[in-house]
Amino acid sequence: MKPFKIEIAQDVLNDLKTRLTLTRWTDEPENAGWNYGTNPTYLRELVDYWQNKYDWRKQEEMLNSFPQFKADIDGITIHFIYVKGKGANAKPLILTHEWPDSFYRFYKVIPMLTDPASHGGDANQSFDVIIPSIPGFGFSGQVAVSSVKTAELWAKLMTVVLGYKTFFAAGASFTTKTLALQYPDTVKAIHLTDVGYPNGMEDWSKMSPAEQEFGQAIQRWFFTEGAFNMIQSTKPQTLGYGLNDSPVGLASWLLEKFNAWSDNKGNIENSFSKDELLTYIMIYWVSQTINTSIRTYLEDARAAYSHGGPQPEKRVEVPTGVAVFPGDADFPIEWAERKVNVQQFTKMPKGGRFAAMEEPALWANDIRTFFWEKA
Repeated sequence: MKPFKIEIAQDVLNDLKTRLTLTRWTDEPENAGWNYGTNPTYLRELVDYWQNKYDWRKQEEMLNSFPQFKADIDGITIHFIYVKGKGANAKPLILTHEWPDSFYRFYKVIPMLTDPASHGGDANQSFDVIIPSIPGFGFSGQVAVSSVKTAELWAKLMTVVLGYKTFFAAGASFTTKTLALQYPDTVKAIHLTDVGYPNGMEDWSKMSPAEQEFGQAIQRWFFTEGAFNMIQSTKPQTLGYGLNDSPVGLASWLLEKFNAWSDNKGNIENSFSKDELLTYIMIYWVSQTINTSIRTYLEDARAAYSHGGPQPEKRVEVPTGVAVFPGDADFPIEWAERKVNVQQFTKMPKGGRFAAMEEPALWANDIRTFFWEKA
């Protein structure tokens, strides 16, 4: 475990500036909005801001204000933020991001969880917060692994590297659930904002009306929004060359998801500022990890088909808190109870897929309530 600071060479930033200047823009449908994918008008606006106002060094300084480390686990370098809680009995909590974001998702909630009194919470309900970068993302090793392997690495990070006997986990559904399934004696409880989606193994005749409605909504979603998943689960390398070479292409691919998966009421900046969107994009750009990040989809697909295809999911028996945000998949409690041992179920008034970034206070309060009062 060695201290780490983000220090991007100026040559990388100079090269980026040149590439942005030389962008070869494509044609654009008239009044396209977000109806064809990324909004061309907003993309041009964001790229102009990127060239003339965005300050990576300022964002780099902000990110470096959090203690960061690297550790080699099973031959893979893992980057992580590690902030100790201020309470006398702080609980260890590992937070896992997913695609298309990064460890940056949680920067707003770090003080809310480590020093809750500073945000109107109970000073005794604090956490030691650990936020790793998934392998193949950001400043972890540039290698793509399955979510099952990531869960194994997280368990070793928490117990072997950091020395915790037990811990709590929250964030990305599949990795967090896998942690709980593989290490039920070590993972005391988990918190999720989704519990998983239908994979074709379900018997819908046994589902409640609310579950059937949810299943139909997810099917419609995959037909209209799921193309990225199919590409990244089958031919990610083809896509990776373009995304790693063109900063505007990278921005376009990521922006569509941040817009579609957030609760922004028709304006992406209701959920994220330009600086936040660009910092997300920059973490991929400066680390050159967009290709390995999308390849994790194929690693998960191969892991599933190594067992003959999708299998019925095992139910998580570790105590689980669930928060449903309206801008994400709006599933009923019956579906959650099929997947996990629900001990707290909260329907949130606002927020989307990136709840810790969009609605940090709502997300952090639900975390504290569950892990400290109900888990």
